Amino acid sequence: MVLEAPLVAADIVQWLYSDAVGREDSLELVEELAQRLRAGGIPVDRITTGIMLLHPNVRAEAAVWDVDGTRELRRYLASDELDERYTNSPLKIVYEEKRSVHVPITPETQPGEFGIVPDLREEGYTDYIAMPMPFSDGSVKALSFATKDDGGFTAAHVGVFDSIIRPLAIVCELSTLRRTAETLLDTYVGPRAGGRVLNGTVARGDGEWISAVVSFADLRGFSRISNTLPADKLIVFLNKYFGAMTSAVEAHGGEVLKFIGDEVMAIFPYETPAEAADAARRALMAARETTEKINEINALKTCGETPQMSVGIALHAGDVFFGNVGGENRLDFTVIGPVVNLASRIAELAKDLNVEVLVSDAIAEIMGCRSGLYGQYQVKGFDDPVSVYSPSLSVVGTDKWCPESTVLRDLEAN
Repeated sequence: MVLEAPLVAADIVQWLYSDAVGREDSLELVEELAQRLRAGGIPVDRITTGIMLLHPNVRAEAAVWDVDGTRELRRYLASDELDERYTNSPLKIVYEEKRSVHVPITPETQPGEFGIVPDLREEGYTDYIAMPMPFSDGSVKALSFATKDDGGFTAAHVGVFDSIIRPLAIVCELSTLRRTAETLLDTYVGPRAGGRVLNGTVARGDGEWISAVVSFADLRGFSRISNTLPADKLIVFLNKYFGAMTSAVEAHGGEVLKFIGDEVMAIFPYETPAEAADAARRALMAARETTEKINEINALKTCGETPQMSVGIALHAGDVFFGNVGGENRLDFTVIGPVVNLASRIAELAKDLNVEVLVSDAIAEIMGCRSGLYGQYQVKGFDDPVSVYSPSLSVVGTDKWCPESTVLRDLEAN
């Protein structure tokens, strides 16, 4: 039995303007919307949203709910297959013509039917409607309903959908704006820093002291490469390098904070001695994975005519200031301090010495192993010589990490 349609619409609109505002979970929003519609006697068995995203990799996002238990957030990457499906989709009309598409689903195949219809028919649906959700910036997103009811959607049902579409668009837009801000901040400053900015750490000087393993990676010969390589090939070259480093750091729980020319700075925060040892181990494993990925790139020649890559990676640990620095109207969320400075100098040293990975005495102390002491060197900006180690990355995380037979000499012996 269908309740009075205007009362159903009014109840849902009131909910959208009150409790639903601020909902960040689009799946929860869609599920509750479905429950309220069904409670009002409207036979909704499937709801999806279609929202184009401002994202470096994802083209669109869809929240999918159905009465059989599907609760799924789908993200669509740009691809030729996606473009082909879009061309024969009701959503193309919704997005480009900004009008609704109502498609009764007959038992028999119809000439020229949309690509989604055979799938819906097979699942037992009898009616489908896709509607434009207008956002305040003038763009249009999509919302679709489907039913398995023998009678399909009536004019009263469609009237309810029309009544709720604009307030629903407002709620979806607020949620999308929040996710877009998170995506852009995660992409450009990193998840850790981005989260702090969104939570209000935005004033110059805002931040805190944290303990972290700091990783610096520096390409060898980059000045010569950048002076001789055409710009388009240089971009390919850098993206391959940055991609290898970033994926390795993130795979082992670190966070890339910034790219400085050809340098990559990342952190692995910790609080306790046990966490420090784990952070150092993960940073070393990330360094190993980076070198492996770069070797694969060189072997496969995936950069085309670009030169071979060679990198120097440094690890140091200690207390760093993590926060906002810069001018009044142009800030950078980063880590600063002597620990960062020394990590950068050790990276330069690794490059000069043609060593893939060097770690500081602080890392050796944290790991409880001074195996592989490479030497002591004077570095710019520091009065005392710096002891650096070249660990065997092949045994990181194993019982062979620090065998006595490979200890070259203890720092205190020098």
